[in-house]
Amino acid sequence: MERLLNIKELSQLLSVKQSTIYDWVHQGLIPYYKLNKLVRFRESEINEWLKKRRSQHYKINLTPE
Repeated sequence: MERLLNIKELSQLLSVKQSTIYDWVHQGLIPYYKLNKLVRFRESEINEWLKKRRSQHYKINLTPE
């Protein structure tokens, strides 16, 4: 069974504040599990969630030719 991450571990993994993670959970923006009053995350589901939200970056040349 895959180990579940807590809020602190996920915030460190994503380099965001713990309060941001709580906001995402409250808004239903991120996949999570609630065990009694504890919020937990599967790293594999977070990775899939991130892949779906990846934005495309394009290099644009702004110098005249």
